[in-house]
Formats: sequence, C-alpha cells, structure tokens
Amino acid sequence: MASDSPVLSVVVAIVSDTTGPPDACHLDPCLAALIGQKNAPSMEIIVAHLPSVEGLTRVRERYPQVRFQEADNLRMYTGLPGSREHHDEIRARGLALARGSIIALIEDHGVACEDWSARLLEAHGKGFAAVGGAIENGIDKPLNWAVYFCDFLRYQRPLPEGESAIASDANVSYKRAALEKIQPVWAEVFHEHSVNAALRAQGERLALAPDAAVYQHRLNLKLGPAMKERFVWGRSYAATRAGLSSAGRRLFYAIFSPLLPVLMLARMTLMAWQKRRTFGAFIKGVPLTALLIVSWSCGELIGYLTGRANAAGAQAAEAISRGASSALR
Repeated sequence: MASDSPVLSVVVAIVSDTTGPPDACHLDPCLAALIGQKNAPSMEIIVAHLPSVEGLTRVRERYPQVRFQEADNLRMYTGLPGSREHHDEIRARGLALARGSIIALIEDHGVACEDWSARLLEAHGKGFAAVGGAIENGIDKPLNWAVYFCDFLRYQRPLPEGESAIASDANVSYKRAALEKIQPVWAEVFHEHSVNAALRAQGERLALAPDAAVYQHRLNLKLGPAMKERFVWGRSYAATRAGLSSAGRRLFYAIFSPLLPVLMLARMTLMAWQKRRTFGAFIKGVPLTALLIVSWSCGELIGYLTGRANAAGAQAAEAISRGASSALR
C-alpha cells in the first residue's frame, strides 16, 4: 500500500464537526474501501484532521499503514461548532504532504467503489489535469437522501463522461504537476471552485469519470443537526461569494435570497427527473429536502448581509481571493 514514491496519494479530510465535536465514526468504512482497492497503483493514504477527534486512536491502531496528520494552528478554526472554513484549510495541509504524481481528495464519510483508484488513473491517462468522479448515496433513508440531493445530485449517475467545468472536492483527483503551477491558490485554503478556475485559466482541462464513484455514508443523521449544517454551509458559501463580489452584486444576492428555496427546489426537481434513476426517492424526500433548502437559504442571506461565515470567515474569503489573484498574474 504505502510507498516512498506512490503513484496515487489520497487525502481524506475529516469534516464531521460542522455542528458538533469532530469524531472518527465514518473513517473505518472509508479507509477499508481505500485499502481494499482492486488493481490499485502504489498508493499512500493521508488522513488530515483537527488535533482532537473522538475515536481516532482506535482507528489509527487498526490502520497502521495510513498516515494521520494533525492540522494544528488553523487560522480559520474557531473551536466552536458552526463553521466549516477550516475544512478547506485541512485539505490544504493534507495536500501539501502528498507525494504522489496524482493526488485525490475525498471526505471521511465517502466510501470509494472497489476500482475507484484504477478508474481515476485511467482517466488521467487521457491528458486531463483534474478528474472527478460520481458521488452516490450509500444509505437508503429519507434524510440521507435529502442531504445527498442537496449536496451531490449533480454528480449522481448517469453523469456525462469526459471534459467538464465542475468537479467536487468530495471525489476529485489532480495531477501534481498541474497543482504545482497554481500553488498560491491552495497553499493556505483548498477551495474547489478557485482551484478548478485557476487550472482552466492555465489552459488545463478537467473531466468527469462516472465509474470512479464514491458513496456517501452519512451515519446517524438527524433533522436538527442536518438543518444547522445546511445553514452553516449556506452562510459559508455566501460569505466567500461576497468576498469576491462588488458591494452592488452582494446587495443583489441578498435581496433575492428569499427566492432561493423555490428556485433551488425547482432546479433539483428537474435534475432528478432528467436522471430518473432515483426520482421516486427524491419525491418521497421533498418535504425534508425543502426544509434543508430553506435552512441553506437563510444561511446565504446572513452571509451576504454580514460578509462573514463566522468569526474567521473573512480570513477565508481573503485567503481564497489572494491565492486566485496571485496565480492568475
């Protein structure tokens, strides 16, 4: 598995602390799937995490071949629930340690399909700088479906194969050489939109490989924390967007935020209908999905009005903006 010069580095970010203390409950199936890959290249696995993660000692003992890297002194971590900007900083810390010629990013609740790594490398052989994969729901419960549809419906199969303008940091891989060209963009904070935009600005191509799938295994989901998570993510998204926008556009976004629930649900319904495969699950979960969307929209409104995701939100937007500007000079 581990190698001094791996072909593939997989950076796993523990992102379970949006609404409570971080824990390692999702890591076991995630790491088991990575270690059990079929036709895998030489590979290293790096788990980047906050200094204090409940249950991590037990997982470390079970997977001695995995490198666990504590990310301390994070500029964007408040130490309190209700933020997520530090997840992007944790990804950057893990990415900086990776030694592979291909570097992949997933999250702790992502379970890769058995030939995920082989599929990613196959797609990278076609000259793409970045290759993202499909993201599927792995737990057949109404709330899991609702959270999944809010997060990853656009990455559900059927998914067009080949060149793409998008790729999610929950299942994406990059050529090291391409990342090194835009190192200022992700050195402090890894933000998928900024990284992918910077690569395209360099003339690089991104692609999707539908067969390189990761399944979301969100355990013990409850409606209250799920709604709070949506609020946090919506506020974070808006604060980052506000930091990269003029005052007039930021005001425009804020004014029209109350319309977001209707627009987002309509767009998601159309997309689910077009994909067909899980439309029945989508319809059954519409009430829960609608609640999550409303919570997200409230977060967006607050993010636009304040320009802050949390106490450290302004730093996140500043770091993203500074990195993108530097790379495009």
